[in-house]
Amino acid sequence: MFLEDIGIIPPREKKPVRTEQPVSIVNLTRRGFVTGTGLFIVGVTLAGCSAYAEPVIDADSMGVPKAGPSPLTDVEGGDATPALWIAIEKDGTVRITCHRSEMGQQVWTSMAQIVADELEADWMNVAIVQAEGHERYGDQNTDGSRSVRYNFHRLRLAGAAMRQMLVSAAALYWKMDPSQCSAALGKVSNSENSDSLSYGNLAELAAKLQVPAEADIVMKEPKDWRYINKAMPSLTVPKMTRGEGTYGIDVDVPDMVYAVIARPPQLFGKTGAVSDSNALAVPGVLQIVKLPDAKPPALFQPLGGIAVVGVDTWAAIQGRNALEVDWLDGPNAGYDSDNFRKAMEAKAKQPGTVRRSRGDAGTALAAADKNITAEYYTPHLSQSPMEPPAATARWTGDKLECWACVQDPQATRQTLADLLDIDKEDITVHATWLGGAFGRKSKPDFVVEAALVAREVGKPVKVTWTREDDIRHGFYHSTSAQRLEAGLDSEGKCTAYRHRSVFPPIGSTFNSGMAAPSDGEMGMGATDVPFAIPNLQVESGNAKGHLRIGWLRSVANIYHAFAVQSFAAEIAHAAGRDQKDYLLELIGEPRLIDPNAEQASYTNYGGSAEEYPIDTGRLANVARQAAKMAEWGRKLPEGHGLGIAVHRSFLTYVATVIEVKVAPDGTLTIPGIWLAVDAGTVINPRHTKAQMEGGTIFGLSNALYGEISAKNGAVVQDNFPSWRVMRMGEAPKIFEVEIIASNSPPAGVGEPPTPPAAPALANAIFNATGQRFRSLPLIGANRDTLDVPAIAKS
Repeated sequence: MFLEDIGIIPPREKKPVRTEQPVSIVNLTRRGFVTGTGLFIVGVTLAGCSAYAEPVIDADSMGVPKAGPSPLTDVEGGDATPALWIAIEKDGTVRITCHRSEMGQQVWTSMAQIVADELEADWMNVAIVQAEGHERYGDQNTDGSRSVRYNFHRLRLAGAAMRQMLVSAAALYWKMDPSQCSAALGKVSNSENSDSLSYGNLAELAAKLQVPAEADIVMKEPKDWRYINKAMPSLTVPKMTRGEGTYGIDVDVPDMVYAVIARPPQLFGKTGAVSDSNALAVPGVLQIVKLPDAKPPALFQPLGGIAVVGVDTWAAIQGRNALEVDWLDGPNAGYDSDNFRKAMEAKAKQPGTVRRSRGDAGTALAAADKNITAEYYTPHLSQSPMEPPAATARWTGDKLECWACVQDPQATRQTLADLLDIDKEDITVHATWLGGAFGRKSKPDFVVEAALVAREVGKPVKVTWTREDDIRHGFYHSTSAQRLEAGLDSEGKCTAYRHRSVFPPIGSTFNSGMAAPSDGEMGMGATDVPFAIPNLQVESGNAKGHLRIGWLRSVANIYHAFAVQSFAAEIAHAAGRDQKDYLLELIGEPRLIDPNAEQASYTNYGGSAEEYPIDTGRLANVARQAAKMAEWGRKLPEGHGLGIAVHRSFLTYVATVIEVKVAPDGTLTIPGIWLAVDAGTVINPRHTKAQMEGGTIFGLSNALYGEISAKNGAVVQDNFPSWRVMRMGEAPKIFEVEIIASNSPPAGVGEPPTPPAAPALANAIFNATGQRFRSLPLIGANRDTLDVPAIAKS
């Protein structure tokens, strides 16, 4: 975090950039203290001041012929028509529309950097507008670390097209060739007499001109970028620290009431007898609403239950506490996560479905001079964003308007249409800021709840999820059991490798009968394993989902990277080799890997193999760089250990080295972390580093403490005492991030730092103690130290 970003000191010689949202509504009683005055000013736009006199252009008098349709509606990434993304006002304000959801990852800033750079806008005149959910913007699903990757080309194109139109407008006014004109920092100047015209003055005339074809648009060379690949200050953090901006929980509309919901403890449990007299007697409680029982498949439908509506959230919560509900068992009543673990581990011992094969792994394992086998387990996890789900719904006749902290407003709109049986064109969804998400808020069940209750009540309704609701009724990261085997020759070289992975797939949420992992899930760290081993086989086993399985930051990469990178260290130990050196040997010489040439069905995160190949050279490079940063091989104090892990996910290469200190009583501290990342072209190095730090801490928190367990089909954990997260004092004292300079296309940065965290930590603990931990969490919510007896035995 930088002082400029949080507004403690302003950026040098810069004014704060204006940011706006179409829904700028805030609960002042909760936020007023942050501003110091209790006042909240929204959307104030000050007219720009000009240091020079320029003529006012009368666009209507220019006789410009009517322009034809935009030729940029179907370019790489979608529609790049400038008017879709850019609006320029007479005072010079440049409004850039961001169609992705802002949840702390700084997508507002990065999208603005891309457009403003090619547009040659003055950064001080940029304002951000959050798009509603609509197909006109193309894909709006803010997950999978795809916002920049999917939009980099078309947003650059939109900015460059608008710049050329402004230049053409100036040339038309001056009656000269456009080649004599150039744009910079919100103005067009000419080489003949150095006169200039502001964008605000030219905008109306430029809007009448024909949008140029892609082949006629000249985008900047990277060496000329003004904002891209620069550490521009955040457009959102200063507003956050001043209590501005609108999160889902902040929305307030006239005549609104509040609701919380008592939900069945089991997935597909049902609501039985309800005694609501005590709840209705609570002061402030207005109404009780029964929601429909959920039916398989889960999809994004609400779980059912009883909504308690009140004059405020507190009254609704107290009313819910007074409810008496007889919950009826559903088909998942017998689900016990401990027993399920045993079943998965047994499945992993059996031959599975072959998902990738090279050579003959079975024969090579049987012929090896030495065999290593290890089994790894990871539990369910919860996303637990800082802001639990919240949504507000308002009906006006048959039309529905919703405000919610959603990652995908288009999917929200479609889900509402499907489950409420209304026309999608009658639905408006406003994406507010998100106080974290990590995958949870791409599932809009909570928005449907608000719409259902509001329709029944006849007033706008805000549905708030408490922390207990979020942890007990979420869409959970899948649990997994994995078995890995390796064969070594007499010189310690790995000649055979077999990996079996068993986990309930995300697809079980959308098809209750689905038990086989998808190609996409297997391609997150299993079928894309980069090792240069002559005999290699990856298999999967089936497992049925008994909770709602959903994506969580980095998805299946979490458990696959934990197993693969931990096992790589185990092989190195068995071979008597340094972990880092042996890892590089496993990766092998620089080459491009195509799992599809070895019987895999590899999806490559939706990227083309030509543009985003699996490049072992880049993978090895980040491993070497991280090791160099950490001074790998240095003499360490007693009880200290270094561990390394490297992983490619979301088309980005990340290597992490962690140093741990383990005291004799098992107390674990993390003195330092060193991370190298190759994410191709990076938009904002400052925010990329922040994502590396945050994603790593997220991974460490889950590795140390994260576990969602179930008994009788119901989640056991309910709040942070039982669902523990890493605390500030446990963060490393040293955290260094090195971004590898690259001309490759942009890749993801939000999720890639998470997968290497757990194996690097486990490998470091092994090097410090000699104790190998193969099951997560390493500590758990009910302990404060590592298992001392296990360490003592080592």
